Amino acid sequence: MSGLLFFQRVANVFRVPTGNAELSRAQYDAFAKQIPLLYLLLTTNTIAVATSYVNVAPFWLTVGLPAVLCLMCILRLVKWLNRSRKMPTDEMVLKQLRQTNRLAIVIAAAFTAWGLILYGYGDAYAHGHVAFYMAVTVIGCIFCLMHMRSAAIIVTLIVNVPFIIFFLLQPQTSLKAMALNLVFVSAAMIIVLLIYSRDFARLVESRSETRRLGDENFRIANLDALTGLANRRWFFAELTKQHERAQTTGAAFAIGIVDLDGFKPVNDTYGHMTGDRVLTEAAQRLKEACGDDIILARLGGDEFGFIVSGNPTRDELRWLGAAISDVIRLPYAVGSSQALLGSSIGVAGYPQSANDPQALFERADYALYHAKRHQRGQMVIFSTEHEEQIRSHSVIEQALQNADLDAELSMVFQPIVDITTGRVRAFEALARWQSPTLGNVSPDRFIPVAERAGHVRGVTKTLLKKALAALAQWPADIRMSFNLSAHDLSDSETVVQIIAIINRSRVDPKRIDFEITETAVAHDFKQAVAAVQTLKALGAGISLDDFGTGYSSLSHVHRLPLDKIKVDRSFITDIGSNPVSLKIVKSLTALCADMGLDCIIEGVETAAQLATLRDLGCRMVQGYYFAQPMTEAEVPAFLASADEKRA
Repeated sequence: MSGLLFFQRVANVFRVPTGNAELSRAQYDAFAKQIPLLYLLLTTNTIAVATSYVNVAPFWLTVGLPAVLCLMCILRLVKWLNRSRKMPTDEMVLKQLRQTNRLAIVIAAAFTAWGLILYGYGDAYAHGHVAFYMAVTVIGCIFCLMHMRSAAIIVTLIVNVPFIIFFLLQPQTSLKAMALNLVFVSAAMIIVLLIYSRDFARLVESRSETRRLGDENFRIANLDALTGLANRRWFFAELTKQHERAQTTGAAFAIGIVDLDGFKPVNDTYGHMTGDRVLTEAAQRLKEACGDDIILARLGGDEFGFIVSGNPTRDELRWLGAAISDVIRLPYAVGSSQALLGSSIGVAGYPQSANDPQALFERADYALYHAKRHQRGQMVIFSTEHEEQIRSHSVIEQALQNADLDAELSMVFQPIVDITTGRVRAFEALARWQSPTLGNVSPDRFIPVAERAGHVRGVTKTLLKKALAALAQWPADIRMSFNLSAHDLSDSETVVQIIAIINRSRVDPKRIDFEITETAVAHDFKQAVAAVQTLKALGAGISLDDFGTGYSSLSHVHRLPLDKIKVDRSFITDIGSNPVSLKIVKSLTALCADMGLDCIIEGVETAAQLATLRDLGCRMVQGYYFAQPMTEAEVPAFLASADEKRA
């Protein structure tokens, strides 16, 4: 058994290894650069020897046969010089290595036979030239083939063994000594070849491992560890590549940003481990919806990005948006219950929306912002209208940066009336901005810009000071509602500053109701709850504004320390003609009663709406039917008029 193993190992020395494609490629690449030199060496040395034997050996041996051998070498030389620089396939590499092995046998045997025959002619000097030719040429050929162990050893043995035997059979002692020298040189050359072959294989393996580790590090650096998707860095790298290709080919592409609506409450309610599982499942659903042709990455938190190449049409993008929304909307198992999510998507196309990657991403982000603010749970494709809005917002932002907030901002107040008694119970404080450059700018225009630009905290503090100054002049039984932004709630320092402003105003905090929106709460639910609890501890009331328009209203109702709920005006507009709106308002009114919360109905504009609300048992209402927003100076007269009507 051991003898068989030995012969197998010996046989393997003469074979091309087949189990390591990378080693085969490295051998091919290395000897392919040297094999033209091998054929050039054979040709020049052969011509030199043949020339020295022209007058002492037959024509066929000095011209005919050398010409054939040299022509074969030249043809092989030309073939290798003209080989394609493109790396061949693994099969082609293995085929070429095996062909080189076979040619090594044929070429070595042919030149050895020619040398031995030629040795029979000429004098001692000519014999010495042949011996020198064979020794020097074989060493040169071995060095050219050293990256192919099998071919180099084959050449060594085929050339040297016949000459060793030939010299040993000669009567001259010097030739016998030369034969022994060849034995030792051949043995040394074979040992060197084996050692070099082993070291070369290890080097290739080491390079392969280094490359693998580098690829793995690159993969890790560009992979999101939680979801298994690509990360933000990889996304922007691919966006840059896609942009460069598009500039070259003229092709269009689109990028999109997906934000999971309702994820933060799930994360805050059930904990980060459950949140991570939901996020991972959402990522897999996104991957299935996008397929293999769309680049998908996690940008951070519950935000994902995708790149669609191949000149996508608006209809194709809408179809993709619908597919994403459908899979994200399916329930998620969280313990013994289920969680529901939605997806708001912003999309921008190249070159329609922007001409560079950063601007394109900003356009997609703006489309997402628009979707979350106006079309939550849907896809918004960036349009020329949005471009105009951006320019308008830029002008507003610039004006805000240069504004004297104390001088330019003001408050107006709209009454909240108890329709069972006719008394004014409170006023909602509404912001107004009179810009020296832009004129009168409505709050629905400048507040979103202030939020996006990071100016809203300064706006809030200025408005609160003015609102509290007005409240201090009103009767003690009149309350005031004041709106807080998501950015106000998400910053604990701003909450502290709000409390400080209230304390300095000397207004009883119990007369203040802070209105928060579901969007503000969802922005950072944990921090929002902490902020609300701090304001509640101060004595202020908390109202949930625009109720029914958010994504997870009921979850916010039972998890926030609320005092009031304000039903959005969108349910009141058609309450007399739309049975669905009527049922919704009726249900919300009953819900508030069951939970011990005050219910305020916004947007009452007609007597018919008011009559319907009376029939439903509603009590607190607000709207143009009673009064439009008024200045601080107009409030006393309005209160006096209301008291007269009630009397």
